[in-house]
Amino acid sequence: MDDIEVEVAAEPELSDPILIEGLPGVGHVGKLAVEHLLEEFESEVVRRVYATEFPPQVTIEDGVAELASAEFHAVTIPGADSEDDTGVDLVVLTGDHQAQTNAGHYHLTEAFLDIAEEFGVQRVFALGGVPTGELVEEPSVLGAVSAAEHVEPLEEAGIEFRDDEPAGGVVGVSGLMLGLGGRRGFDVACLMGETSGYLVDPKSAQAVLVALEESIGFDVSFEALEERAEEMEEVVGKIQEMQNQQGSVPTDDDLRYIG
Repeated sequence: MDDIEVEVAAEPELSDPILIEGLPGVGHVGKLAVEHLLEEFESEVVRRVYATEFPPQVTIEDGVAELASAEFHAVTIPGADSEDDTGVDLVVLTGDHQAQTNAGHYHLTEAFLDIAEEFGVQRVFALGGVPTGELVEEPSVLGAVSAAEHVEPLEEAGIEFRDDEPAGGVVGVSGLMLGLGGRRGFDVACLMGETSGYLVDPKSAQAVLVALEESIGFDVSFEALEERAEEMEEVVGKIQEMQNQQGSVPTDDDLRYIG
């Protein structure tokens, strides 16, 4: 196969769609957020992106193998706060992997942006997490944008812009969406929920989705994410109990059910 191959799965009719990116990263915040959108609203796979930069593996479902890929889903959110109340069209990008090399991140992000252009996307939201190194009870959402004029509207949606944060910048596809997307004329914002950095964090994913709701104008139920957050709080309690009893960090076997 070629280094990158794009499979056309469907050709939906979309009106001014917004690209939402959520790939695996810190706390799986972005991936959890977009998966929740796909669970709550009707969606359709429209593109699959295969790349030699993804790990050499397949997933197995009911005995059937599927080569590693990234997927674009078309989602129409009905009754959102659009001017004509017809809803908001989204193109949601997710998958189980990011590229394995620096060059691969660039090549894949360019391919993702090419697909976004095909659908007429102008606005992009990259979703992810920013590590704090400690458990966060009430995660804030930090923002980064491709142009200064996008800051004020996002601040009104409750997104924080802090000097020199996140430290070290934004890496991976989310960071390159800002850099490469901005250079190509997209209006790009990266929304990053605070998270410990060492646990899957549905609470942070919910905080990011709340900020996205306010930024775009739609409503989504958070019941499923709240249930996952409660389950994770139980896990955290067990970890803290083990640490208090043993005076050490739990082993991989102790944490095998986290994820």
